[in-house]
Amino acid sequence: MKFNTTKEVLLKGIQGVQSAINTKSTLPILSNILIEATENNLILTTTDLDIGITSKIDIKPQVTGAITVPAKKFSDIIKELPENEPISISVKKNNLVNIECGKSTFKIMGLPKEEFPQLPEFKDKDFLTLPQKKLKTMLRLTGFAISHDESRYVLNGVLFVIKPTHIRLVATDGRRLAMIEEKMQLPKTLERKFIIPTKAVNELDKSLGDEGDVKIFLNDNQIFFDMGKIRIISRLVEGEFPNYEQVIPKETKDKLITPKEGFLSAVKRAALFTNQDSAAIKLDLAKDKIVISKSTPYLGEARVEVDAEYKGKEISLGFNPDYLVDLLKNIDEEKIAFEVTDPEKPGVVRIGTEYIYVVLPMQIV
Repeated sequence: MKFNTTKEVLLKGIQGVQSAINTKSTLPILSNILIEATENNLILTTTDLDIGITSKIDIKPQVTGAITVPAKKFSDIIKELPENEPISISVKKNNLVNIECGKSTFKIMGLPKEEFPQLPEFKDKDFLTLPQKKLKTMLRLTGFAISHDESRYVLNGVLFVIKPTHIRLVATDGRRLAMIEEKMQLPKTLERKFIIPTKAVNELDKSLGDEGDVKIFLNDNQIFFDMGKIRIISRLVEGEFPNYEQVIPKETKDKLITPKEGFLSAVKRAALFTNQDSAAIKLDLAKDKIVISKSTPYLGEARVEVDAEYKGKEISLGFNPDYLVDLLKNIDEEKIAFEVTDPEKPGVVRIGTEYIYVVLPMQIV
């Protein structure tokens, strides 16, 4: 195997796959990057057995072949090379990898391709096609609600619901729920439900772009996202996602309508006075205004008044400010309509018919 490239091109490929490198595994091969030189391009692959990532680099190798190299050592060497010098990489006998750049030469021991776990093939499968930007937006508006409690493993991911008329994404940690739906015509052969894990969600957020499509292939326990130059394969979360539809309240007439940026800023200011023992901020709703406040003994207090459109009854509620900030910083709307009816009942934000966010209240201490 032999190919020439540049530091910029090679580092971009390495950075695209490094999230799936497992440096703590008892299998040394999982700390390696698989480098494959084909006739028309270079392919880098990593896996931790739960997720696998491949990155395709558009260079034409002189000699085809494959080798795996220790990911950290290989990356560290490439980072230290000069910017404008060409890099030549070749494989000698006994899996010895030779790296040459200007007057510098490095030799590192690799392991043969045969020892690297083979990623599954998804040929001849039905697949779903979505614009990359659309899927990225859908994951951005739901992923923050994923649970990080490992004992509730079925909530450690995003639920995909694929129907002939729409695709729906749902995430919840038991205290808030985010759901988004996109209308589209899909073949009945694709109809199913599955949960993709947090790590795959995070990797997609980094890899999805604003242009082009992503193809989504499925088998019984794995999913494959093909974005062209970047491909991600992930195991699915096993188990039954809870019945989320029953916790979504019916739409109410009484709504607090307020500018998003002003509301977000006020919540952040009040949150400065929260601590581990007193996490809730107070929302006082009155005619055409909302007062957001927080008072904590031995710490201080904050009070911010925000203009709003509100005709309902006066009411005081408590919410975790982080749950409000997570929503507000991710939506693009200039104004939000916040449905609140009772201190004991959840607050709801709906955007059109596509998006619903439900957040449980907290007791005001």
